[in-house]
Amino acid sequence: MAKATLTISSKNYSSWSLRGWLLTKFSGLDFEEIVTAPDDASARAEILLLSSSILVPCLRHDGATVWDTLAIAEYLNEAMPSAGLLPDDRVQRAHCRSICGEIHSGFTTLRASLPVNLKGHFPGFKIWSRAQADIDRVWSIWRDCLELSGGPFLFGERRTMADAMYAPVVTRFVTYDVKLEPQLKAYADTIMAMPEMKEWIAAAREEPAEIEELEVEY
Repeated sequence: MAKATLTISSKNYSSWSLRGWLLTKFSGLDFEEIVTAPDDASARAEILLLSSSILVPCLRHDGATVWDTLAIAEYLNEAMPSAGLLPDDRVQRAHCRSICGEIHSGFTTLRASLPVNLKGHFPGFKIWSRAQADIDRVWSIWRDCLELSGGPFLFGERRTMADAMYAPVVTRFVTYDVKLEPQLKAYADTIMAMPEMKEWIAAAREEPAEIEELEVEY
């Protein structure tokens, strides 16, 4: 069987690439990274939210080609069932899928107003009301999950696809100095302390290319 490959774009700017990469890491699947340069036209369109169809990240494994992050999550859950990317309990699985779907398809103002930029730091960043509404909804989702599961991850002791899907939001809160209440900060700190996140962020900081549109202090 050929080794799996995961095509990603910028580690500094791409929230979708981070999700796909974390999902694959969490699954335990051995894979090779293929990196598309951030100045590639299709990669820029994806990162700047200008593409109607996001084709990165793209997982190729055992004859399958999967390019949507939710589809990647579900595929890996089937291919690597012992990884526990979904909770064991039926009700919790439904909850996990629901909040993953919500972050996958929504929060458009949050995405546009607070773009992922792991090398950036903007203390005192002005958050407008529509973006704050998205942030408030993320906080509500996290509170509900953590109160039910007891943490440290959204569905308890084990990392699930939900933690991979919300990890880019955690980085946004760090980049734009969004203040969190203690319970939510503890969760954010847990995500940022994961070895996989440290590895990704270290690589992002070494990334030479910059996208000017995302380096503006709004």
